[in-house]
Amino acid sequence: MKLQEIITYNAVQASGSTDAFESMNPNNTALLLIGFQNDYYAPDGILNGVVEASAKASNTVSNTIELIQRLVETPVLIISAPIFFTKNYEELVDPVGILNTIKEVGAFQACGKGSKTIEELRPFQDRILEVPGKRGLNAFVNTNLAGVLHQRSIQHLVLAGAVTSICIDSTGRSAYEQGYQVSVLSDCISARTVFEQEFYIENVFPLYAKTLKSVELLEQLDLGRCDQPA
Repeated sequence: MKLQEIITYNAVQASGSTDAFESMNPNNTALLLIGFQNDYYAPDGILNGVVEASAKASNTVSNTIELIQRLVETPVLIISAPIFFTKNYEELVDPVGILNTIKEVGAFQACGKGSKTIEELRPFQDRILEVPGKRGLNAFVNTNLAGVLHQRSIQHLVLAGAVTSICIDSTGRSAYEQGYQVSVLSDCISARTVFEQEFYIENVFPLYAKTLKSVELLEQLDLGRCDQPA
């Protein structure tokens, strides 16, 4: 058995079976949007350069918008978990890595343009439930995300946004450990490099999650066929 086959087999065994994914439906599924904010995705965003190449290669924003357009009239729960900080970053105590970079460059300040939701998502703001409080890598920490998912009887959590190797991976692992069936949308996430994106999709996410394209998610939800105009 090849290494990749072993990895996939072990991931399936850890989650119990693939049957749970087959039972995905609009009533038990949530789409979680992470990091769709100006500092990442606007052309003048302070951290746009971090995800720009990967976002363009994956068409992250346009694919996500097309997906949401298909989901707005369904029961699928759509949630956003933005990250933002006070002006002096008092929430960060001895930050390291990406959080230290955010503080040094002044990104995601609560009252600034960079922390705002990207313009492309504005038309759906009444349909997207914002869960505030995210201050780090994992969207479950310091937020009521777990409570919201439990209240809505969500079983399948689908992830989109940035950054693939950081917030997407951290949140996905946490969701898996809490018993959710996790899916990562390969064409709706952005990494620091195209190589990193491909590496996580091919080698990391299969350890605990199912990797789907947005059109495959629609098929899983039985929403894959578009009604054609007469």
